Amino acid sequence: MSCAAAQALQQAVYETLSADAAVTAAVGTAIYDAVPQGSLPDLYVSLGRETVLDRSDKDSAGAEHRFEIAVIADQAGYAGAKTAAGAICDALVDADLTLSRGRLVFLNFDRAVARKDTSANLRRIDLRFRARIDDMQP
Repeated sequence: MSCAAAQALQQAVYETLSADAAVTAAVGTAIYDAVPQGSLPDLYVSLGRETVLDRSDKDSAGAEHRFEIAVIADQAGYAGAKTAAGAICDALVDADLTLSRGRLVFLNFDRAVARKDTSANLRRIDLRFRARIDDMQP
């Protein structure tokens, strides 16, 4: 197995977050694959790092995708960021995503790390998820 289904997973995650009412209520359309240059909203979501591990077996090719989504806030306190993080978890955990390549077996929440960047006065919550994909090649 390779990371061949990674783009399909990323696209499905992005589309799911962009279509979710609670996520868009929290961050609007500020969901980025690549954070744009210039001024940014006070609260936004950025798709982040991904690690792909082979999980093939004798019956099928597959991979485990460990990926991160960051919620970044230029606001006092964590309230807005935590609301957005909770909405993201609700939208993704056990979601039945349709992929353009492969079949999603599961999508689970792994962990969250909240921290304050005092140099830029930002709050950041990094959410980590695990997804298992069985690869069905085109």
